[in-house]
Amino acid sequence: MNGQVTGVNYKKNIVEFNGQDNLPFDFLVIATGSKAAIPNITGVDNHGIFVLKNLEDAINIKKYIKEKNCRNVLIIGAGFIALEMSEALHAAGIKTTIVHRGSLPANRWDPELSRLMLEELQSHDVKFVTHAETSALEKQGNTFKAITNQGTWDADMIIVAVGVRPEIELAQYIGLKIGATGAIAVNHFQQTSKENIFAAGDCCESFHRVTRRWVNIPLGDIANKQGRVTGFNIGGKQTKFEGIVGAQSFRLFGLECAATGIDEKEATENGYNPVSILTWGNALAKTMGQKKIGLKMIADKSSGKFLGAQAVGEAGVIGRINVLSVALWSGLNIDDIGYMDLAYSCLLYTSDAADEEDSVDLGGRRII
Repeated sequence: MNGQVTGVNYKKNIVEFNGQDNLPFDFLVIATGSKAAIPNITGVDNHGIFVLKNLEDAINIKKYIKEKNCRNVLIIGAGFIALEMSEALHAAGIKTTIVHRGSLPANRWDPELSRLMLEELQSHDVKFVTHAETSALEKQGNTFKAITNQGTWDADMIIVAVGVRPEIELAQYIGLKIGATGAIAVNHFQQTSKENIFAAGDCCESFHRVTRRWVNIPLGDIANKQGRVTGFNIGGKQTKFEGIVGAQSFRLFGLECAATGIDEKEATENGYNPVSILTWGNALAKTMGQKKIGLKMIADKSSGKFLGAQAVGEAGVIGRINVLSVALWSGLNIDDIGYMDLAYSCLLYTSDAADEEDSVDLGGRRII
């Protein structure tokens, strides 16, 4: 049915549509997703300034580039979408500038890993402007001027990529409980505060198995699993969604970038005493060529509980983070990870008698 929902009459179990017949329901699923965050910048609503949230946005961006023959694009933000867009624009032969209020791309990653991302951007002629707060976007004919505290930047088109927010307007209209994250509160069966209304995807919360708290992490694979759990429960097969560990990844030109679990700041906020190491090495055996990779691991110093990992490199990143995500899911500690039975070679080797010169201390445990 192609129609816009204008409201829900919960007492009568009816979904109300704009200009169309209403529909009754026994169960209602809210999967409204998320919406692009729009910063409070003068001129941000001008034609030629885009967000990238869905297929329609992508089609409009591509159409505008072709119609206006855009050769110079400015991106506000330095998260996943901004970085992936810089690669796509570079591939199309378009000069790209990223303006970011921080100092490094992908804030969640360790500064050393983020610096490798920055080097990759710069090696592909993507200009990265740091500590830039954008105050206004001025349109002059078919071009724009982005006014920041770091100067003024010209562009044929601007893409705003500063994150997303859960779309909860309908949930608020119904009176559903909204969690502390600003997303719809659900239980492990995807039920909302009203028993016959379920929620799944970016609009709702997920249980984080490391922090033991409810979070909102808008990723497609999480939405997929929550949707399956919702369908099972509505269909009569009681199924519990056991939660997430926050695994995520993206590619940036010749780099793989991935992370799972939590970082030191989140660990401290959740009552842990975090300690971490970041090691650099080769993703492949030396006889197979040199592929640089950096891997960071975070653990609780007192208990040895594994808390999270981040990696950036030319190869081997996704496989390592996937293994460590399974370790997080299973509740393994650092010692357990060191003895996992992996094909060909161990991810890590731990030993109390490790050579001091070739090892790093992680909460009293030697990692070599």
